[in-house]
Amino acid sequence: MDLTKKSPENVEYMIDQIKQKLRMANVGAIKPNHFDSEMYEELKDIYEIVDRKDRFSPSEMQAIVEELGHLRRKQ
Repeated sequence: MDLTKKSPENVEYMIDQIKQKLRMANVGAIKPNHFDSEMYEELKDIYEIVDRKDRFSPSEMQAIVEELGHLRRKQ
């Protein structure tokens, strides 16, 4: 997958991978349509951090989820 291109499919892929890697219980809380293309690079940065690690402490997980919350589009 070429994540250098901004696309809804890439956003969906990254969000799905982040949710799987973090083993999020409430997977419905973060949806790809919550993010717009203006935040693509920031989302990609989070994805790359999550992708590199195999384990996360509870505080790391909380920080990642909070950061995703900051990137969410205002509904």
